[in-house]
Amino acid sequence: MPKKISRRLQELQKKVEDRPYDPQEALALLKETATAKFPEAAEAHIRLGIDPKYTDQQLRTTVALPKGTGQTVRVAVIARGEKVSEASSAGAEVVGSEELIDEIQKGRLDFDLLIATPDMMPQVAKLGRMLGPKGLMPSPKGGTVTYDLEQAIGEFKAGKLEFRADRTGIVHVMFGKASFPVEDLLANLKALQECIDRNRPSGAKGRYWRSIFVCSSMGPSIEVDISALRDMKVADAA
Repeated sequence: MPKKISRRLQELQKKVEDRPYDPQEALALLKETATAKFPEAAEAHIRLGIDPKYTDQQLRTTVALPKGTGQTVRVAVIARGEKVSEASSAGAEVVGSEELIDEIQKGRLDFDLLIATPDMMPQVAKLGRMLGPKGLMPSPKGGTVTYDLEQAIGEFKAGKLEFRADRTGIVHVMFGKASFPVEDLLANLKALQECIDRNRPSGAKGRYWRSIFVCSSMGPSIEVDISALRDMKVADAA
């Protein structure tokens, strides 16, 4: 049965034309259509010309959003010895060793990001089936397996995000809050675009960027002109 579209969303969809928008125009429209009763996130949905079932066409990396995410990130760290107190001092909300692994196995999930030191990964591996589907499993590619806990915690709290292409080759990323000024959203979206270009998988053939849409959490999708976004200089987006 098709999902019923609310009257609110139907009215908002009338404001969006079926065409690619200039990036600034698209983000201004995103803000205008964020009318839910709670603070909405700004989301980007990017279709890439990749088939992630092949290892040389997978995309998984991190991006540092220059204007932050607008979210408070609760960080958990699995480490041992002096690294436990280092993680606490660096601002991690949840810290532990083997006992934290046991608590997570029993259902503890009061965190948004999990970082582990490399020496703990053999034990953390048993959490894979539970944390993998939630996108919480630490990984070297995602910058969440490291001994440099202070730097990692600081970066993720300041606006660093991990993202990946799903199995259909689409990247879904929250790149700020709808309440951000257009200039801040543009700076974050530009950083995301450059990161995706920089990390183009070696096996990606043909046209890499197929489409990019932005929206607020509860708002309509707005297509962005990919060429205009890629041609934009960082200074234009600052």
